[in-house]
Amino acid sequence: MNDKALYTLEYDKIILRLTELAATSLGKEEAGKLRPSSDSTEVKRRLAATDEAVRSASLKGAPPFGGVTDVRPALGRAKLGGVLGPSELMDIAGLIMGSRRIRKYIQTVAGEAEVPILEDLVEPLIDAKAIEDDIRRCIDEQGDVMDSASPELGSIRRDIRINESRAREKLDSLIRSTSVQKMLQDVLITIRNDRYVIPVKAEYRSHFGGIVHDQSGSGATLFIEPEAALQANNKLRELKLKEQKEIERILRRLSELVGTKAELLISDAESLGYLDFIFAKASLADSMFGTLPSINDEGELRLKRARHPLIPSKQVVPIDIDMGEQYSAIIVTGPNTGGKTVSLKTVGLLSLMAMSGLFIPADDGSRMCVFDGVFADIGDEQSIEQSLSTFSSHMTNLIGMLGQVTSRSLVLLDELGAGTDPAEGSALAIAILEHLHRIGCRLLATTHYSELKAYAYNRDGIINASMEFDVATLRPTYRLLVGVPGRSNAFAIASRLGLPKEIIEHARGEVSEEELKVDTMIASLEQDRRRAESERQVAERLRKEVETLRQQIEDERFKFQEQKAKLLADAREEARQAVVKAKREAEEIISDLRRMALEEGASVKEHKLIEAKRRLEDSVPDPVQQPRRNQGGKTVKIEPGDEVKVHSLGGQKGHVVELAGTSEALVQLGIMKMKVALADLELANKTSSAPKKQVPVTTVQRSRDENTSSELDLRGATLDEALIETDRFLDEAFLANLGSVYIIHGKGTGALRAGIQEFLRKHKHVKSYRLGNYGEGGAGVTVAELK
Repeated sequence: MNDKALYTLEYDKIILRLTELAATSLGKEEAGKLRPSSDSTEVKRRLAATDEAVRSASLKGAPPFGGVTDVRPALGRAKLGGVLGPSELMDIAGLIMGSRRIRKYIQTVAGEAEVPILEDLVEPLIDAKAIEDDIRRCIDEQGDVMDSASPELGSIRRDIRINESRAREKLDSLIRSTSVQKMLQDVLITIRNDRYVIPVKAEYRSHFGGIVHDQSGSGATLFIEPEAALQANNKLRELKLKEQKEIERILRRLSELVGTKAELLISDAESLGYLDFIFAKASLADSMFGTLPSINDEGELRLKRARHPLIPSKQVVPIDIDMGEQYSAIIVTGPNTGGKTVSLKTVGLLSLMAMSGLFIPADDGSRMCVFDGVFADIGDEQSIEQSLSTFSSHMTNLIGMLGQVTSRSLVLLDELGAGTDPAEGSALAIAILEHLHRIGCRLLATTHYSELKAYAYNRDGIINASMEFDVATLRPTYRLLVGVPGRSNAFAIASRLGLPKEIIEHARGEVSEEELKVDTMIASLEQDRRRAESERQVAERLRKEVETLRQQIEDERFKFQEQKAKLLADAREEARQAVVKAKREAEEIISDLRRMALEEGASVKEHKLIEAKRRLEDSVPDPVQQPRRNQGGKTVKIEPGDEVKVHSLGGQKGHVVELAGTSEALVQLGIMKMKVALADLELANKTSSAPKKQVPVTTVQRSRDENTSSELDLRGATLDEALIETDRFLDEAFLANLGSVYIIHGKGTGALRAGIQEFLRKHKHVKSYRLGNYGEGGAGVTVAELK
C-alpha cells in the first residue's frame, strides 16, 4: 500500500486511536502494526473477527484482559535456563490467569452467538493453572517471596526474627544507661549495612569499642556497632545469607517450571495480544458508531451517510457516494472551503479502514471495494528546499502514480491542474482524467475548471458532482451533490456583500452567453435536485411508516397465532385429561360391577345397575356449550304451552308448563318435569299466527297402561328396590294429578316402613304422609298426600 497515501489520508491517526483503545501492551503492539490488505479474503476475515468482537462486547461487555502483560522476554530467559525475579513470575501468573478468564469469556459468548474466529483463537490456550497456583503460593501480590514458599525459608526467617530481637535487646539495655545516653546523638537504634548500630557523638568515639559503619554528613555523629552486638549481628548476617540463598533456590525452581511451558506461554501471550487488538477494533467501531460494510472486489463502492472519523460527530456532514456500477469517476466542482477535500479524504480513509478490517462510520448497507492500491494527491505540497512550486509538486506526485495505477486502484486527486495557466491547466487535467479513465481505475477528483464539467458531461462512466452552497447565508452546507455540477456563485456572493449593482451587471456582460446559459442550466438542475430530494425524503418517511405499520400488523398476527395455538393446545390437554378421567372412572365402575356380580352370584340388583349407570354418565365430561344466536338474530319470547328444544339435553323436545321467574321455565319432558334456563331453550315449532295452547299434564299418555294406579305394593322387596319403585310411582302419580297414594309395605320388622317414610319426607312431590287408618291397612300402609 502506498505509504504517502496513508500519511496524506491521516491513516496514522486512526491507528493511534486504535492503539489507545487496546487494553494491553501486546494489543497496542498489534494495533501499531495494522496495515490495509489488498486480499479480499483476508479483508473479509478481518472484518468478520471485528464483527464477532462487537457482538461479544454487546452480549457480555468488555473482555477481562486485566493482568495480562508482555512477558515474552521473561519467558525467553526462562526457556534458556535463566532465573526470573518474583515480579516477573507474578506477571507470568497473571498471564495464565488472564488466558483462563478470556477462554471462559469466549466460551460463554459462544453459548449465545456464533463466534468461530474467536473460538479458534482461544482453542490453543493452555491450562497452566498448576504453575500459576505454585507461583502464587510462593510469592505475594507485592512481589515478595513468602515464608510458606518452603519449610526451610520459614525456619530461617523465624531464626532471623529471634536474632533481630536479641540484638535489639542488647542495644536497648546499652542505650537505657544514663551514662551512655549523654554520649548518644539520639537515643535510638538504627541500621547501617544490614547491621544494628547506635548514633554516637564523635567526641565520645574512644569510649565505645566496636566498628564504625557510617557517619553523618557533618561528621558530628558516628554510627557504631558496639562490641556487645557484634556476635548477634554476625549471626543475623549469616541467617540473611542463608535466606537469600533459599530464595534463589525457590525462584530457580519456579523458573525451571515456567521454562518447561515457555514456548506455549509465549504463543498464549501473542494470542491474547491479538484478541485484545480485535476487541480494540470493536471499541473503535463503538466510539465512532461504525457499521460492518459488505466487501467486493468488483470495484463497487457505495457509501451511505458516510462521516469522516476524525471530525467531531456534531460537526461532520454525512455524504453519499455510489460509484463502480454506472460510473467509475466523479468530478467534484465548487468553491473553496466547501468540503471537496474532506469528501475525498472521507472516501479514501474509509476505504483504508475497511481494508484493515475496521468498521466504517457510515449507515448500514454500505459497500466497500478491496483495492490493490490507494493513491492520493491532496493539498498544497510545494517545497522550498526542493525548489518545487505547487504545480510542480502535484505533477511529481502524479507522475509517480501513473506508473503504479491499475484497474483495481482508487485514485484521489485534489485541485487537478491547479497552480498554472488555467487554459493549459484545464487541458492537462482533461488529458490526465482521460488516461486514468482508460485504465479503468476508480477516480474521485476536484477542480475549479469549468471545462471539466463539460468533459464529465460528455463522457460515459464519468459524472459531475458539486458541494452545495447556500446563497442565502453565503455559507457552504458541505453536502455532496452527485449529478449536479458546481457553480461559482461569485455574482450572488458579491451582490449580497454590497457590491454596486452596475458593477455586477457589467461583469455579467463580460461573461459569454454560453457560459450564462450553462450557469442557468446548473441552477435549474440544482433546483430540480432539491425538489427531488425533498420528495425522496417524504417518500422515504412514508415508506418507513408503512414498514412500521406492516411490522406491527405482522407482530399482531404472530401474537394471535401464538395465542390461538396455545388455546388449542390447552383445550386438547383438557380434553385429554377429561377422557383419561372418564376412562379411569368407567374402568372403576366396570370393576365394581364385576365384583358385585361375583359376590352376589350374577344377581345384581336393579338399583345397583342404575346407580352404576348414573356414575358412568357422570364421568363423561360436559360438552362446552357454544354461544347460540336467537332465531333470525332476534329475541324470541317463550310462553307457557310452547314446544321447545333443550340444548343441554341434546335438543330433546318438551313443553313449557310455566315460567319460573324471569330466567327459568318449568318444562315437561316426557314423564318428567324440570326447571331449565331460558337461555338453554329454543322454540321448536311456532308461527306468529299460531294460537297459544296450554298443554295440560293429564294428557301425557302411558304406553303400558291407560290408568294410573293409586296403590303400590312393595311387600317382599328389599329397601333399595322399594325406593326405586316408590320414586317411579310418585312421578307417575304426580303427572296423573293424583291427590294421594297408598304405599303398601307390610308390618314385618318395620325396617321397610321406616325407610319408605324417610324417603317420602324428603321427596319433592310429597306434601305429607301418615300411616293408614282403620280400614286402610293400618301400620302396614303409608298414605302420601301429593302437592
